Amino acid sequence: MAIRGDVAKKATRRSPIRIPFRSRGPQRPLTKGESSVGWLFTAPALIGLLVFVAIPIILTLWVSFRDWNGIVSPFASESVGLQNYRELLFEPGIRQTDFATAIRNNLYYVIGVVPIQTSLAFVIAVVLNQAFLRGKGFFRTAYYFPSITSSIAVTLIFIFLFQVQGAVNAVLPFDNINWLNNANGLIHNVLGMVGVDAPPGWADTTEFMGLSLWEWFSGPAVAMFAIMLLVTWTTTGTMMLIFLAGLQSISHSIEEASMVDGAGPTQRFFYITIPLMRPTIYFAVTLGLIGTWQVFDQIYATNFGGPQKTTITPAFWIYFQSFSNSKAALGAAIAVILFCVIMLFTFIQRRIIKSTGEV
Repeated sequence: MAIRGDVAKKATRRSPIRIPFRSRGPQRPLTKGESSVGWLFTAPALIGLLVFVAIPIILTLWVSFRDWNGIVSPFASESVGLQNYRELLFEPGIRQTDFATAIRNNLYYVIGVVPIQTSLAFVIAVVLNQAFLRGKGFFRTAYYFPSITSSIAVTLIFIFLFQVQGAVNAVLPFDNINWLNNANGLIHNVLGMVGVDAPPGWADTTEFMGLSLWEWFSGPAVAMFAIMLLVTWTTTGTMMLIFLAGLQSISHSIEEASMVDGAGPTQRFFYITIPLMRPTIYFAVTLGLIGTWQVFDQIYATNFGGPQKTTITPAFWIYFQSFSNSKAALGAAIAVILFCVIMLFTFIQRRIIKSTGEV
């Protein structure tokens, strides 16, 4: 009887369902006609990449080693080797100083804009993704609307807002601030409030690329800070849509399971939402880095790099050297260096996110 009972128990146990593996076998090679049709369908995209991406990049690199004014044919120009790069990076002079100033301005611009626009867009996306929120379509449209508005039109409106007698100064409790014509760095202004009006000797005498350390650590100018506020407002909507797409791709079953386990809203946000959103965050930050290092139209429309070159950027300096100064070869060299800078920052960001456990 005992043996019969054990057999009955074993018979009633649920055995795992096993699905046999079916090999698909070797893939059939494409015929000549199928391969030709595939190349035919991809030809428009490949031709577009070749004409508008590959050839301009190669031509820019080639022109950066020549003396070309941008007016005559580049094939009629003379080769100067690395002279353009030496003037920008190594030879003391006005070109090195201006290029270093552009890098400094843009560096502070990146440090100020990217973290703020990313964190603000992420918070807005999390709020707009809540099920209890009413009027989601209206709020999403309202936040995204500045991103699709003409940047020149928005910049002109901001110029009126940031005038000395503008609306911004009207609501601030401080004295009227000359936002768009103030070349003082924010860090220098803060140090001046505590009595540090002059640089220490070591900071004033030590130079890098024609700028003293006191100038490197001046912080963004007040005029650049106003542009940073403008760009943050106009780009947050785009980042918000990216984060919304990532949040909506997270399965509700994961959050429901965490709620059953007793996880609160804060725990779900830090231990579920953020880890699952890390690839989306990396994508958004990468777009932010590339976009901020290529800022041009706001600089051009606001005050054309002024005051005292405190708002010039490498992208603006490429335009100025190529079209206003008739130094297209020098502008091409700046473009190549800017490409290397963007790649370096993207690589550093990739390493940082990977070290925190990117999924």
